[in-house]
Amino acid sequence: MRRPTYLLAILAMAFSTALIPAAVSASSHHGPDRCVSVQPEVGFYEGGRVGTAVLTVPDSRCRTISVSHIKDPANPSDRCQTFLLGFYPLGEDGSLTYTEPVTACGGHRTVLARNVPDGTEYIALYDIDYLEQRIRFRIHH
Repeated sequence: MRRPTYLLAILAMAFSTALIPAAVSASSHHGPDRCVSVQPEVGFYEGGRVGTAVLTVPDSRCRTISVSHIKDPANPSDRCQTFLLGFYPLGEDGSLTYTEPVTACGGHRTVLARNVPDGTEYIALYDIDYLEQRIRFRIHH
């Protein structure tokens, strides 16, 4: 039995688009812990730290914010960095509320904050080792 050509074309197109990854900054998935994973965009550099664009905790069962898959593309053997989070809304003095800095390494998840409610807005920051360093990492929230 001969299958219609258009059906094969549709199947081929569906298969080929399944292999194309989503845009890096928009990619996400729900793991067994129901956290959404994103690779955040760079927002700013100031005083030896790089900050991400503002992130928002999605509606999920995840109650932590973690970091993983840390690497320096310019120095692949460097897989550790010090991270902290800055939470909105701004305090009375006009500044963010920050977590304590945490050193995280490699591909496993390191928790940066716990008991974070859905809808919380924040930025992730990391300390740089040299000028113009841009670390790649994933945030799980």
